[in-house]
Amino acid sequence: MQTYFEKLKLELLAVNDNLTPDEALWWVEMLWTDFEATYAKAGYPYRGTEYAYDYVSKQIKQHGASLHLVERKPR
Repeated sequence: MQTYFEKLKLELLAVNDNLTPDEALWWVEMLWTDFEATYAKAGYPYRGTEYAYDYVSKQIKQHGASLHLVERKPR
């Protein structure tokens, strides 16, 4: 799965140069886990990592350029 995260991180950094590599990785991991959790809660069967990869890649293409504008809540 790290290979997927690395590819997606590079994809995100290519469309948003305002993010650091660590921030881009955080966004990739957050989008991925949020997708998987939401998909599972909805009762859909698990469709594999390729499906999650495609979803996150699509989100990066649509929203990646503005992700640096989203304020993250401190933990």
